[in-house]
Amino acid sequence: MIIDDQVLQGRAAILGAVGHHPFARHALGPAMPAVGYRRDGAVLWLVPPEHGPAGAAIGPAGPALDICVALTDSGRLRPGQRLHLPRHDRGLLTDRLAVAEHNDWDFHWTDAPPPVQPDEQPVVRLSDADRPALEALVDEAFPSTTSRPGDPRVVDWYGIRAGDRLVACGADRSQGELGFVAGLTVAPDHRGRGLGASLTAGMTRALLARHDTVALGVYTHNVGAARLYRRLGFTNTLSLSSIRLA
Repeated sequence: MIIDDQVLQGRAAILGAVGHHPFARHALGPAMPAVGYRRDGAVLWLVPPEHGPAGAAIGPAGPALDICVALTDSGRLRPGQRLHLPRHDRGLLTDRLAVAEHNDWDFHWTDAPPPVQPDEQPVVRLSDADRPALEALVDEAFPSTTSRPGDPRVVDWYGIRAGDRLVACGADRSQGELGFVAGLTVAPDHRGRGLGASLTAGMTRALLARHDTVALGVYTHNVGAARLYRRLGFTNTLSLSSIRLA
């Protein structure tokens, strides 16, 4: 059950309730309509479907899941919708919430430029003329990525070339106040040469020129990538579990 004094109307009220946490600043764009629900230190917010996942939460996992269950029981959350919730064991959902997908990942952020990398390669902003090469690289090296050419969430694409060939790329999916790096991709025959580090470092510096903080996300099973991001200064971490309601 949700009572009136637990409801937060609008982005400003939600950000105030979570101390302007970088994850909330990223998830809630400046003009994005949102309503939040607060319980026992947790805040969960919902946004209209055209803005991506139905919502997200920050705070203790137990109260956040309680809010989620209450919103599902009331019909405000429906099957098929996705949410980013505080990290929890899937067993906590048994007999409470039907879930079709459950994935653990970490939201990392930094406000400092990364150190120069050994043999760092130049990173360039790509143009429309690079679209065919970009599509070919993503299709070959990262076909499962959720950041693809033509995605309206992508502000810009960045890349690294070896001669005339595009061998690494990444998407700038910044939203509002935070820079956000996504879809980092390296050609299979160029892996192990430090291009991932060069690309992440170069993009982070470029985005910090326009934003006070830059963030990225990584699944918990991608231990190597997480180690790289920490080395580049992404030492602030929020542990999350993403679910899709069944």
